[in-house]
Amino acid sequence: MTDTAQPGKPGLYERLKSATGHPMAEPILALICFLEAMIVPVFPEVMLAPMILADRTRAWRLATICTVFSVLGGVFGYAIGYFLFDSIGKGIVEFYGAGSGFEQLRESFVANGPFMIMIGAVTPIPFKIITITSGVAGVDIWTFILFSLVGRGLRFFFPCGLFYFFGPVASAFIEKHKKWAGWVMLAAVIGGFAAAPLLFPKHGTEVTDKVIEQTIGTDIIPGKLSTLEQPSPDQRG
Repeated sequence: MTDTAQPGKPGLYERLKSATGHPMAEPILALICFLEAMIVPVFPEVMLAPMILADRTRAWRLATICTVFSVLGGVFGYAIGYFLFDSIGKGIVEFYGAGSGFEQLRESFVANGPFMIMIGAVTPIPFKIITITSGVAGVDIWTFILFSLVGRGLRFFFPCGLFYFFGPVASAFIEKHKKWAGWVMLAAVIGGFAAAPLLFPKHGTEVTDKVIEQTIGTDIIPGKLSTLEQPSPDQRG
C-alpha cells in the first residue's frame, strides 16, 4: 500500500538543522557569539547544537570558534562598562532586569571578580551582564580575559565534547522527538533570561548602602540608590 501522506511543514529544529550546511553558518555562529557577549539576547547553543549533530567532526572547531569570539565580544562588553556605561551599558543592564540591584552586583565584582566572571561565563545567565559589570567594577582586564577564556571554554567545549562522543545517540533521540527539540531550545533561552534577575538583589541593606555611598560618592534615598552611576577611574582603584 502506497503512503500518499504529504510531508508536514518543517518544524523549528528541522529548519535550524537544515541551515547548518550553509557556507555562512560558521561565520554567523561566530558573529552570534561575539554579539551575545555584549548585547544580543540569544544563546549560541541554539545554533551550535544542530550544527554539531549535522556533522560531529566539526565539534572541536565550533567550540573553539564560540569560545574565541565570545571572549572577544566580552572584551567589547567590558569596554562598554568601562567607558560607555552611562550612554550604552546602563540601558543594557536595565533591559535584563539588573538595574535596581546593580550597585550591589558591582560590589561583588570588586570583591570577587574572578569568581563572578566564572559563574557568569559557565551558566546560562546573560554573559553581557558579566562583561559590562566587570568593566564598571574595574576588574583587571587580563584577569577578565583569563577567566572568561576558562569559563567560556568550559561552557562550549563540554557540551561539544558530549555531542562529539554521543552525537549519534543524541541525534537519533532528537530525530525521534524533533517535534519538541526546537521548543526545548527556545525554553532554554527563556530560562536564561528568567534566571538573570535572580543574581541581582532588588533592595540593598543599610550596610551595603553605606559601602556603596562611600565607594561612588552618591546620595542614597532610603531603600534605593538615587542614580545608577559609573565610578570614576580613580575610584575603580
